[in-house]
Parts: sequence; structure tokens; C-alpha cells
Amino acid sequence: MVNSTQFSYFVLSAYFNSGPLKYLFFMIVISLYILIVFSNFLLIAIICMNRSLHEPMYLFLCSLFVNELYGSAGLFPFLLVQIISDTHTVSASFCFLQIFCLYSYACVEFCNLALMSYDRYLAICCPLQYNTRMTSNKVAVFIAVIWLFSFLECLVSISLSVPLQLCGNIINKVYCDNYPIVKMACSDTRVNNIYGLFATVLAVFVPLSPILFSYMKILQICFAGSKETRQKAVSTCTPHLASLLNFSFGCCFEILQSRFDMTSVPSVLRIILSLYFLTCQPLFNPILYGLRMSKIRNICRSLIYC
Repeated sequence: MVNSTQFSYFVLSAYFNSGPLKYLFFMIVISLYILIVFSNFLLIAIICMNRSLHEPMYLFLCSLFVNELYGSAGLFPFLLVQIISDTHTVSASFCFLQIFCLYSYACVEFCNLALMSYDRYLAICCPLQYNTRMTSNKVAVFIAVIWLFSFLECLVSISLSVPLQLCGNIINKVYCDNYPIVKMACSDTRVNNIYGLFATVLAVFVPLSPILFSYMKILQICFAGSKETRQKAVSTCTPHLASLLNFSFGCCFEILQSRFDMTSVPSVLRIILSLYFLTCQPLFNPILYGLRMSKIRNICRSLIYC
């Protein structure tokens, strides 16, 4: 019989002894975090303070930028402490808290991108009905629902993992992840696995359905419409599609790395790619939307000149 217990801490084994280079890594990560906080906070402030931007598209963007700050806060302070530390351990309670933050961040991100695609579908395919079908009250309800849904879904997942009896406490990552903890369990994990599959479908594949539907309809309008219609669709949809593809790539690699043996991939590359959707997306979105959205770009330019 295998000995099992509930450990009070976990060991993050993906960290390696970098010697004096850890200070260089620390400076790179903290610079990246400062840039993420500044850029996202700047765009949130611009959207909130300018009444001309109080439209559904920009309110969904504001929710997206808030989520980038939320996800970054769940990773970067912890990552900075671990880089500078020589003992890469974390308490079980904090580990589950980080899992909740990162999982709910990913869920909100996908749901928010689905809402933005639906908003673009209404604006391009049903322009006469847009103001009645996408009111400010509906926007507020949509945003509240995706955040509440994401929190509840992740809370259930964590509550199923906390009571598990574990045969080990070593997580081969630089941050806490729920799936490796479930794999270390000596007790029955059928409920965890079933709910994990169900939660993945809800958080990833359900939001992808309205995204695919919206862009199929938008493409039909573009091919059948005028040149002006195509230009409008391209200018408003390109940032959203780029953000979606960027985040999907990071999530796909993270899922593949968790479920399959990736020992043939160099450890440094595995670490970088596992952090991709948590670091590049919060930096990528404000730069992308700040450069591509003409209203935001003009306000940023006026602030710089002032």
C-alpha cells in the first residue's frame, strides 16, 4: 500500500540553479511586470475617463485589461520571489490560491473574447439592431456573468483537489498547477478528472462556438459587401483575432505539456512556453489594441503631446 498524506507545502522543481544570472532574470521579469501594469492601467484609465469610449466594444476591452492585471498579479509577484529565492517551496494554501487566480484568469479571458466577437458580429451583421441588442445594462450583465461563472467554475475545481490524499509534493513547473496535483493523488480522482474535462469544455470549447459563428457570419458579410464594409470589418476584427490566436497558442501548449510527455523539449523552452499565455497576453493586448483602435490611439497620442 502506498503511503499518502496531505502535504503542507509543494516543491516547484522546474527552477534551476542559475547562479548570479538570477539577478538578471529578476530584472527582466520585474521590467516586464512594470510594463504590463503600466500599459493595462493606462488603457483602463483612458476608457473610464473618456465618455466617448463608453461603448460596448471599449467596455469589453476594459474588462479584458482588468483581467490582464488580475492574471499578472497572480503570477509575477510570486515568480519574482521564487527567482530570487534559493528554496523553491510554496505553502499548500498559497499554491491553491494561485491555481484559482490563474485558472479563473484563463476562463475570463476566453469568455471575454467570445463576448467581443459577439459584439463585432452585431455591429457588422446587424447594425440597425445593435443599439437595442447591446445596451449598457446588457453589457454590465454580460461582464458580471463571465467573471462570476469563471470564479465559480474554478472554485469547484479547487474544492475537489484540496481534500485529495497525495503520494508526493513535487510539481515540475515554475508555478502551481492543478493537474499535476491531481496526478500525484493516491486517492480516487475520477470525480476530479470528469469535472476537469467538463470544466475545460465549458471554459474553452463553449466560448469558441460563438467566436467561430460570429466570424463565419462576418466573413459572409465581407465577401458580399462593399469595400468600405470589408475595411471596417478588418480594422475592428484584426486585433481581436490576433489576441485570440495568441492566447489559444499559449493555452494549447500548456494543455499539451500537462497531458503528454514533453521531456524531449529543452527545460528552458518548456518553462518559457508554459509562461507564454500568462506573460505575453497581458503585454500583447494593450499594445495591440492601443495601436490598432483609432480612438484609443488618438487619445494616447494627445496625452503624449500634452
